[in-house]
This record gives sequence, C-alpha cells and structure tokens, in this order.
Amino acid sequence: MMLLVLSAALYAQKEVTKFLGIPVDGTKAAMIQKLKAKGFTTSPYDREVLVGTFNGERVNVRIGTNKGKVCRIMVCDANTMNETDIKIRYNTLCAQFKENKKYMSLGDFVLAEDENIAYGMTIEHKRYQADFFQLPSGMNEQGFVEAIMSSCKSKYTEEQYKSFTEEQKKEMSKEIFDKLSKCWVWFVISEHYGQYYISMFYDNVYNEAHGEDL
Repeated sequence: MMLLVLSAALYAQKEVTKFLGIPVDGTKAAMIQKLKAKGFTTSPYDREVLVGTFNGERVNVRIGTNKGKVCRIMVCDANTMNETDIKIRYNTLCAQFKENKKYMSLGDFVLAEDENIAYGMTIEHKRYQADFFQLPSGMNEQGFVEAIMSSCKSKYTEEQYKSFTEEQKKEMSKEIFDKLSKCWVWFVISEHYGQYYISMFYDNVYNEAHGEDL
C-alpha cells in the first residue's frame, strides 16, 4: 500500500534535475546568484561563464535557457589532459555516479584499458558518453523500480496483469519509467587540439524545446 501511494505521488509530481542541490529551473539571473552563493565567480574572460571547483576539479559553468527558463547546466573541466588521464577521469566519474545512491545507472560505460580514444573519436567518430538520472527525492534505486512496477500493476487487476505478455509489461513499465525519469545527467569526453576534457550536463527536460515553435 505504501508503494502504491508513493508511486502515485511520484507519478503526479514533477521532479526536476538538481545541480549542487539547486533545481535546474527558474531564471538565469536567479541561477547565477544561487551558484555564486555556492562559491562560483564570473570568469574574467567571459561574463557568460562562471568558474569554480566542482567534485575536486576546476570547472567552467554555462547556463542554458529556453524561453527565459533554465534548462541546462553545463560543467566543463577548465584544464585539458592527455588520453591516459582523461580515460582515468572518465572511468572514475562512471564509478562515482554508479556508487552515488542519488543516481541510477543506465548501463556500463567504463572504458577498457586498451580503448584508443584518439582513434575512436577521429577515425571511428565514436562518442564517449555516460548517462544517468537522479532518483526522486528520498528514494533509492530498488524503491524506484518497485514503485514503477506498483504503478503498472495498479492500473489492472491481478488477473489482467498476469495475462499480459512480457512485451506488454515492458511497454507499460517504459511508459511510467519515462514519466518518472526526466532528471537526466550525462557527460562526454570532449577534445581540443589533441587534448581532452569532460563536459557534464544537468538537464531539465521539462524546460527544453519540444518542437512547439516549429
């Protein structure tokens, strides 16, 4: 019963991605003030960029907006590094996100020791990206999965649910999963003149453009 109530509440409310505990929402001016309260300062080279320390690294922060609302926080390493070091940094971030109880991993993104990043990006046009999403406040991964299943089952009687094929159950789960999992956080390896850095994105899917202006 508690799972049913919790899953129903989650289904109804709109959770948005948070960066340093700050919802990725509201106006750009308000976001700048909140980030400055966290210790970030305006870059002396670009007033559109904030600089500071995040997760132990010096970073540059940009704020993306759509129709006046913040839809993205972009966090980029301020310093570039060689291929060996970027592979270590990327894999370390993958491990940190996977171990962080606030996130659910959407796959195994760890790079193999023999992965040739330079060749992969230049010749094979690979994109080294890892995707995660923030779990709803106060919920761990197991509770989240159970809430999704409870939401699916609550729409039908036990007999109806048992009669569904695995493919039908999968589609029902995906529908509710998509509604609950809008708090996406992802990062990629970026390249600049043969050196590399991490670009990390905290996205508010609700504030993004969805083709309404087409």
